[in-house]
Amino acid sequence: MSDSDQLVAAARDARERAIATYSGFRVGAALETADGTIVTGCNIENASYGLTICAERVAMFKALSEGHKKFRRVAVVADTEAPTPPCGACRQILWEFGGDLEVILANLRRETGRHQLKDLLPLPFDARLL
Repeated sequence: MSDSDQLVAAARDARERAIATYSGFRVGAALETADGTIVTGCNIENASYGLTICAERVAMFKALSEGHKKFRRVAVVADTEAPTPPCGACRQILWEFGGDLEVILANLRRETGRHQLKDLLPLPFDARLL
């Protein structure tokens, strides 16, 4: 078992709790804190589509609300052959609160990619610009 297997498994489990009533596109995320705690999230859709929230943001906001401040990596799982990276809004939130996290992408069968967040969000907007 690799060091990321537990994180990816947690994201797969979280995906099962997704509420994707409208799109049917269920996503799970698992965020590893600096102390090794794993915090999960899933996408939650709303009839008012703009109020829908992605799995990555659910995991980050949940971790922050539980007092976690430092993070190592995040795993994102979807039922797709191609890697499903975080959307732009999630990349911004992950950067703001997690910095240059390792992003592990997987589907229901295997890992599909690994990236550093700085490569997915090469010119982030953050406190340095305020």
